[in-house]
Amino acid sequence: MATTRTAHTAWAGELLNGSGVVSFDSSGIGDFPVSWPSRAEQANGKTSPEELIAGAHSSCYSMALSHGLTGAGTPPNRLDTKAEVTFQPGEGITGIHLTVRGEVPGLDEAGFLAAAEDAKKNCPVSQALSGTTITLTAELA
Repeated sequence: MATTRTAHTAWAGELLNGSGVVSFDSSGIGDFPVSWPSRAEQANGKTSPEELIAGAHSSCYSMALSHGLTGAGTPPNRLDTKAEVTFQPGEGITGIHLTVRGEVPGLDEAGFLAAAEDAKKNCPVSQALSGTTITLTAELA
């Protein structure tokens, strides 16, 4: 069954001095302030589209890797994934780097690296962002 998730943003003012609030409607987890300085300079307690993408990518990637490892008979004890989304004003998102460290009993480093690359390729968020260069560092704990 397909699912649809929704969020919305209320924005006031022009780009450089304006600000907005992102609301996660489907989950109801809260409202998060967003601004141009939080995107192009320092976060200063506000989020950015790139940080939201990083959260989506790191969680989706972790789920995809967990699923692949479990399907291969080596379910993970733990996966820690970080996504770094680089934004260059005037250019846009210029790259995403995923870093994953996994505790996977019964799996060697080569098997983990292969599973990690497969998850990068098949994660739905990676696929949605396929126009962006996505790199990966994977390490078996």
